[in-house]
Amino acid sequence: MKIKVYISTIILLLFAGFVSAQVTFVTKVSKKKLGVNERLRVDFEMNEDGDNFTRPAFTGFRIAAGPVQSMNHVWNNGQRSFSKTYTYFLQPTKEGKFTIKQAKVEIEGKVYKTLPVTVQVVKAVAKPKDGNNAEYAVSEGIHMVTEVSNGNPYLNEPVTISYKLYVKSGIIINDYSELGKPKFNNFWSQNIQTQLKAQNGTYKGEPYPYVILKRFVLYPQKSGKQVIEPFSIDVQVSVPTQRRDVFGRRYETVHKTISSPQRTINVKTLPEAGKPTDFSGAVGDFDFEVTTSKTSLDANESLQAKVEVTGKGNLKLFQLPKLNLPSSLEVYEPEFTESVTTRLSGMQGKISDSYTVVPRYKGKYPIPSISFSYFDPKDKTYKTIASDEIIINVINGPANTIVAENTNETNQKQAIATTGSQFKFLKTDANLTPIATEDFFKSNLFYGLLVAPFFFIPIILLVRRKKRAFDNDIQGSKTRMANRLAKKYLSEAKKKLGDKEAFYEVLEPALHNYLRAKISIETSEFSKEKISQLLTERNVKDETVRDFITLLESCEFARFTPASNVTITKDYEKSVETISQIDKQINR
Repeated sequence: MKIKVYISTIILLLFAGFVSAQVTFVTKVSKKKLGVNERLRVDFEMNEDGDNFTRPAFTGFRIAAGPVQSMNHVWNNGQRSFSKTYTYFLQPTKEGKFTIKQAKVEIEGKVYKTLPVTVQVVKAVAKPKDGNNAEYAVSEGIHMVTEVSNGNPYLNEPVTISYKLYVKSGIIINDYSELGKPKFNNFWSQNIQTQLKAQNGTYKGEPYPYVILKRFVLYPQKSGKQVIEPFSIDVQVSVPTQRRDVFGRRYETVHKTISSPQRTINVKTLPEAGKPTDFSGAVGDFDFEVTTSKTSLDANESLQAKVEVTGKGNLKLFQLPKLNLPSSLEVYEPEFTESVTTRLSGMQGKISDSYTVVPRYKGKYPIPSISFSYFDPKDKTYKTIASDEIIINVINGPANTIVAENTNETNQKQAIATTGSQFKFLKTDANLTPIATEDFFKSNLFYGLLVAPFFFIPIILLVRRKKRAFDNDIQGSKTRMANRLAKKYLSEAKKKLGDKEAFYEVLEPALHNYLRAKISIETSEFSKEKISQLLTERNVKDETVRDFITLLESCEFARFTPASNVTITKDYEKSVETISQIDKQINR
């Protein structure tokens, strides 16, 4: 009987040892259902120390903070328990059901994956109006408005749209990103470059600093009520609170989506009363003229006739009037040119059509007057400008005879051999001269190639001597190898220089991997005191050790501090230099 009890006990102990030896890697979420205005905490927890952790893509969420890495050792009655956790804080981007997919980690050479977890995001939930709550402070202290210069314009009259971000004093904007581009249906639009310069203003009667994020000049292309859609941005801000974090700071960093309100513009149609028959849609304040490069020339010569409009208005949105010339003048297709700038008040500049005209016969030919009509929104009237009639005098050339038979008139034009003189303004003589040739033998090139080897031999010997000295420079070789090693470990971090969170997420494991490879330290032993001790024992200078510890602290602080307080490029350069110094100094 006692033997059976002993056997059962041994089996239970073996089973318990087997169960305790199993590796667990799980995903834990703070809640399975949350509002779109709440945050979700996600923990990826393992019971054995692992490396090469890979998080899933958080579809439907943006990372508000993290990853935060923590480890826990517990000894109870001689039994050791260990846990390692990667924590993320996520902000939903929309409503719906979303799956936190599998995370991966490598433990003792094997890859383990978590099971997917489904989370439901519902409509925004009411939150307490707590002045110490960072999200509440942001919702009350940051506002974006859409400023419209004219809410009741005429068709094709310019309207300026300004997106202003008002920020209450004490709140710090660390960064922002646009959630899509502003859309202006039924408008011609032009973006106006702005500088993010803080200015003093008021919002609902209270003093508020503000910045102008974007400005556009719009020209409505359709009458009636036209909607200016909301423009949304995601901001990362630091908010002062009464609570202190582990570093003694009073600021809390949060993400918030800010949207401008929808605006409606009532676009008026242009009046029908008094509209000229030649009106082509020009709206503004313009001048108009027709000019020619010459008024006296010979047959088959050419001249330039220019139709030009200058002023302020929708210069890119209407057609210029066409010249109507006598059939005895050969006219080529016009060349269109524009010199238009778009400012806050709208377009201004000039546009023109330039015609090349070639007369074929002797005589005087009129370029008839043509008119240009536009609508002036200031005076609310149509205006018409007529050009002067221009007489072209063709001095020399064949006569153009006209013979009338019965009641019909026919033009009998004398055939002319084209001389090409109509394009005299084009240079056709290239002034080419023949190239003198000479025999290769006893030429300058021949003697040059003959002497060249005697000139290059001393250079080759000098280069070989430098190469030998370079190879014998042991200290220099160590320095170069150290630099290559540093760049190898930090190559992935360099790719993330433009993304603060991704950069420090990659930099910290790169530093850890370097230490594991160099001084055989386990991940579970990663403490600043242990690292300092091991590096000092291997003859690394105290200054270099301090620099390495400072880099590790920067990685920790970067999870909590605003981007403006962390210089990413400086930390990358410092990482390269520090790893290089350790590699040169260790066990030297």
